[in-house]
Amino acid sequence: MPGDKKEVIFDLIQYLQYLREKGIYFLPSVKKRKGLSLEEVRRELRNCERCKLHRSRRTVVFGEGNENAKLMLIGEGPGYDEDIQGRPFVGKAGQLLTRILQSIQIERNEVYITNIVKCRPPGNRTPESDEIKSCFPFLLKQIQIIQPRIICALGTVSAQTLLQTDAKITSLRGKSFEFSGIKIIPTYHPAFLLRNPEKKIEVWEDIQKVAKALREGGQ
Repeated sequence: MPGDKKEVIFDLIQYLQYLREKGIYFLPSVKKRKGLSLEEVRRELRNCERCKLHRSRRTVVFGEGNENAKLMLIGEGPGYDEDIQGRPFVGKAGQLLTRILQSIQIERNEVYITNIVKCRPPGNRTPESDEIKSCFPFLLKQIQIIQPRIICALGTVSAQTLLQTDAKITSLRGKSFEFSGIKIIPTYHPAFLLRNPEKKIEVWEDIQKVAKALREGGQ
């Protein structure tokens, strides 16, 4: 067997082992879900108590935007402002995200924005594995319905969850990955940029790759 095929098989075995360790025993599909709407998925989550985050949340922050978006942005989880308003990325990080999109001539209403978890973790802590596992099927439904051409994974939690990896965002950002025909391009989370403004140039580079991928796809 040629060396490259051995490497592919080895990588696949490692990936399946990783999924098993995370409690995932099947490979999720992002093929188009017929007859399912975002509103139906929203109703499923309206009074969700599937994980402990429901104890401290104010609202379930489902997501918003263009249901036919070619670009989907997925963050980590709602913050204080999002928990109050019930909308994703409306605080300072959200304002920065809007400006980042506008830098490539895209407005918020042209994309779809959501998070890995739909309820705010206490104190804005990192979502825990059981919380991610509870919410992930609903994120998959959102992806299946919207069928974006590109997903921009914002931050470590988003990138690691979507790509099923423990690799750091520093090694993932700006690279292009593919899952069931959808291109995934990770970059830093806007909240990280507020604390580390020197990283904005790297996000600028990453978002240019997103724009290029959109143009190549015919948008």
